[in-house]
Formats: sequence, structure tokens, C-alpha cells
Amino acid sequence: MKQSNQQIVKGLPRRLLLMLLDCALIVGCNYLGLLFRLDGPEAYKLPLAVANLNHNLPWMLAVYMVVFWFGGLYEILWEYAGMRDLARLTCLTGIGTGIIMMADMVTNTNVVLYRSVLVFSMVLVVTAVGGVRFLWRFARAAANSRTSPRGKKEARNKRTATPLLIVGAGNAGSWAVNLCSSKNRSFGTPVVMVDDDLTKKNLRVQGVPVRGTISDIPELVRKYHVVEIVIAIPSLRGERLREVINLCNSTHCRVRMLSDPQAVDESGQPMVAGLRELNTADFLSRDEIQLNNAQISEYLHDKVVLVTGGGGSIGSELCRQIMRYHPRQLLIFDIYENCAYELERELHSKYGDGQPIVTLVGSIREKRRLDEVFETYHPSVVFHAAAHKHVPLMEVSPAEAVKNNVLGTKNLLTSAAEHGVERFVQLSTDKAVNPTNVMGSTKRLCEMLIQTYASNTTMKCMAVRFGNVLGSHGSVIPLFEEQIRAGGPVTITHPDIVRYFMTITEAAQLVLQAGALAKSGSIYVLDMGEPVRIMDLATRLIRFYGYEPGVNMDIQVIGLRPGEKLYEELLMDTEQNKMQQTAHNKIFVAPPMKIDLANFYTDLQELQACAAHNDERVVEMLQKMVPGYHPNRKVNEDHTVSAREGNTLLLDKKAVADELAARAANAAQDAPAADGAAPQKEGDHVS
Repeated sequence: MKQSNQQIVKGLPRRLLLMLLDCALIVGCNYLGLLFRLDGPEAYKLPLAVANLNHNLPWMLAVYMVVFWFGGLYEILWEYAGMRDLARLTCLTGIGTGIIMMADMVTNTNVVLYRSVLVFSMVLVVTAVGGVRFLWRFARAAANSRTSPRGKKEARNKRTATPLLIVGAGNAGSWAVNLCSSKNRSFGTPVVMVDDDLTKKNLRVQGVPVRGTISDIPELVRKYHVVEIVIAIPSLRGERLREVINLCNSTHCRVRMLSDPQAVDESGQPMVAGLRELNTADFLSRDEIQLNNAQISEYLHDKVVLVTGGGGSIGSELCRQIMRYHPRQLLIFDIYENCAYELERELHSKYGDGQPIVTLVGSIREKRRLDEVFETYHPSVVFHAAAHKHVPLMEVSPAEAVKNNVLGTKNLLTSAAEHGVERFVQLSTDKAVNPTNVMGSTKRLCEMLIQTYASNTTMKCMAVRFGNVLGSHGSVIPLFEEQIRAGGPVTITHPDIVRYFMTITEAAQLVLQAGALAKSGSIYVLDMGEPVRIMDLATRLIRFYGYEPGVNMDIQVIGLRPGEKLYEELLMDTEQNKMQQTAHNKIFVAPPMKIDLANFYTDLQELQACAAHNDERVVEMLQKMVPGYHPNRKVNEDHTVSAREGNTLLLDKKAVADELAARAANAAQDAPAADGAAPQKEGDHVS
């Protein structure tokens, strides 16, 4: 306390000097206001007005000083002041002027204290008081930069800083210029801007000239010796964003994106201002998905919702999206507690500690545990995202894939039906179509289970089929990034592999929308956009990290893995001509298929017995139960599993080309059926 009082006393001379300066400025502004008001024909009133002003000035100054003091004006460190401090000065001056005007009206002195003079003087006071402080600030900063070694160093750094080209001359572009010119930043120096709005050409944004449109970027890079390009158009999406990124990359400059000034992180806190590296979601960006929020809210709002595999990549994003619709209770069910716990903390941080979020640890393999959950919490809606999804690992352990994916799903469906669940949404995969791997065949069996329960229970059951999800656990993008950071090589399994991608957010949003369609027994197919060659993806990602493929970063072809094929499909042959477009332009529906229930459940019991004994006949039973399953696996003498050699179904390049051409032709004639793929998995945690 003693030290605090000493600091206050030490700061008093500065505050008193500022108060004396402000008094002088206020007096000058009021006299100036009178001169402007009493000009021309009314000039004869000036002597009397000045005399009355002199009489009233003492108490007027006292009012201003009291307001300024208690309003904290003299606590501002003007060396670091900004717009908020200038706004405070304006408000305090307005309050002081308002008090004086009220006192003037009460005492009837408004004959000489003209209200127009008081208002005009207020504007002059704000200008003078604020102007003097900022002028002192700029003069001091200039003096320091000329005399201090640090100032000289900063001046040299500014002259030699990285020349930047900023794409976008709007609000975000202006914010980018501010960001680069602020203190302690090493982002570079903006030297030129581009914008497709022709009315901005040859104008300047905070001193930086706008010299052309986006198409002029290569020419301007050469002219201004640009080293780095910053894309500052947060609203840019889809094909146009990919075009801009490709054009920028063609200049061989470093390309970065401006962080959205309005963006918040997953905990709801503002993102750190700055420039970020491009990521795969940028160059694979698509137009924003339009959701029918009212339709989704109808089946989620005020309902108890269970998400199995809730701690995984897609499961956790589903939970984030579901919370936007204010469920009565969200149940996060997962066998791996760490990620589930982190998700629970994230959701509580964003929505508040009082939110009805419950994290439950358990496995879908245990029917008794599932019954406990349903009896305790009575969920109305179930999203089933728990599964073993890593293709090569399931080739080595097919019995485990069956126990978890098939039998676990059967447990969940049975328990849900027994406890009155209204809606059950199964997350499926493109690898369930004409599968070549164990994981895909088990997911196809899950789809068949969905259709059997849909036709034999009152529960609305549906499956949502999609392909590779960007950034999910075990997917190809994080693998490439890890290999690039380690210095390479980047490994791909085959140069002709093509895949379809979507972001985790896209996948979760479309799953929620598909769940709202509620046509029981249907398999909903998501539009996965245009196909991407994995070789092209690897090449572009390498260049994003500043390397050149084949020069300082190698790409190595290692051969197809067990269960892998060159392309994936979202529709079986029997579904091709029957697929229909739904009310949502990115969701299609394949109708239910006829299943012989007696044979299906007999085979299912035999499959369960084989899996219980880890019998190799598990794969044979999968072949029997899943039409179109052609295993791409060979069990070696040392009990390892490898890809089958010479598999023309997988390696025939002409067949791949013909398949893609056929799909393009079908899309042109009929509804634009979405294809999809994934070299590995959606990647949720196992359950």
C-alpha cells in the first residue's frame, strides 16, 4: 500500500501539468467558438459575450477537470493509446459539455452562453486535447527512432523486410497491412495489392498501392520483386479459392493466408492475429454447405443424443455440431477416455460448465454396458461412429474387425430398439461398396443390419456413406505432413490412385442433415466433389512446405497395401440406376435392398462363432455374406498379410480410366451421383 501511494504521488506532477494544459486548451477553444459564432452582423455582441464567458470560465473549467479526473482521462498512457482511448476522451468531453449546458439552462444564462458555441467548443476541445497528445506521441517516437540503436535497427529491418503482395484490398486487406506494420512483427512489408474490384485500381490502402486484379499477380510479383503472397479474402471459398492458390503457387512465392479477424477457436476465444500457412482444407476448399437448420433442430433440440465413438475425429465433430442445436443431454460414449475427456472440457469451455454433457466410457462389444446406458439416460437419437477403421490393421486382425464393427453394431441396434430409440444413424464408408478389404466388408454388413432393423422395428434406421475425411486420425494428409517435416521421402502406394475428400466439418454437417431426412432403411450417399489424384495431392503439399518434388523432396511409390484398391465407389452396381436425389443437393439416397433374413442371421451366427475363435474362416464367411467382396490380401507363411500380387482388378489402368469415364457420363445424364474414397479411413477411435 505504501509503495502504491508513493507511485501515485510520483505521478501527480505529470497529471497536474496535463490538467493545466487542458485548461488552456479549453479556454482557447471556447474563445475560438465565440469568434466563429459571433461573426458578421452579430459581431457587436462579441465584447459582452467575452465578458460573460470570462465570468463563467472558472466553474466551467472545474466541471471539465472533475469529469476528466474521475473519468480516468489522466490514467491513460498516451504512448500506447488507441481508438478506445480517443472514444473515452470524446465521451468525457460530451458529459462535461452536457453538464455545463444544463447548468446554463437552469441559471438562464443561455443569452450569453450560446448553446451552439458550447457544442462547437466541445468538438474543438476533443480535437485539441487529443491532437496534442497524439502529436507528442508521434514526435517522441520519431526522436527515439533517430537516436536509439534499436530504432536504427528497426529502420534497417523495414528497408530490408520481405516484400509482400496482398490479395484483397477490402477490410481484411487493410487489416493485413496494419498487422504487418505493427510493432514486433516480422511478417514483411506490403508493397502492392491486387483486387478484382476495378474501382479500387490505382488507389492506395494505408499507403500500399492497388495495381491490378488477381490475374495480374505473376506480372506484379516480377515487377515488385515480391517474395511472399498473403491471401486476405476470408470469404473466398470453393473453386475460386483453389484457382487463386494455384495462381499464387505458380509464382514460386511463399503463400500464406490471413487469419480471419472474426474467427474464434474451439473454446470460443478469439484466434491469435496473424498469418497462417496454407492447409489442405484451403486448396481442396468447396463452397459452404447450406443446411436446413430448422429440419435438423426438429430432431435434435431438447432430445437426449448418444454419439458412440464420440472422442474420435468425426464423432467429436458431430458432438460439436449437435451442441449448436441445444440438446437436452449429449452422451459421449467411447472406450478411449482421453480424447473423450478433452472433448468434454472443450464443450464445457465453449458452452458453459452447466451444460448437460455426459462422458461415458464403454465398448459397443458389451451388450450389458449398452443396456445400462440406455436404461439410465434414455437417448432418443443415436449416431454410431464407433468402429475399427484402419484398413491394413484390419487385414491382419479380421476377427477383431468383425467383433467390433459387425457384432458391436448389432449389440447397439438391439439395445437401441429395445429401449425405444427414435432414430439411429450409422456412419458408413465408400469401402463398403464392392469391398476389397475386411474393414469395408464389415461396414457393408453394418449397412445390411441397418436395413434389417429398419424393416423389423419401429426405429428409424439409416446409414450415411462417404469417403476420405481430411485430417482425421490415420488419414493420408497428416501422414504426408509428418513425412515432409521429417525430410521425406513422401510415400504413396500407387501413382494412379484417386480419392475423393471432404473436411471433417463438412462430413459432420451432412451426417446431421441426412439424419433429418429420416427415410428408414435408406443409405444416404454424400456428394464428395471432384476426385483428386494422390500423386497430385502429395506434389502440391510438398510445394506448400517450400520444397520441390524430385529436387529436395522425393516421392516414393511403395506399392498397394493389403485391402487397398486404386479407386473407391459409393454405389454398388445394383444401386446405380435407382439412386435418387434428396431435398439436399449434396445428399443422395440408395433404396433398401432385399435381404433374406433367415439366411442372413444364420450366416451371422456362424460368423460370430468364427470371430470368437479367431478362425481364419472369418474372411471366407465375409465373402459369403457380402456380395462383391474380393479380398486383396494374401496370408504369408510367416502369418503376415500382404497385398495380392498381379491383381488385375486393382492394377489395370485402363479399367480405372474406363470406370472414371463411365461415372462422369452417368453424372451428366442423371442426378450427379457422388463418388468417394479414402486410402485409409475416416479415423475415429476404436470402441
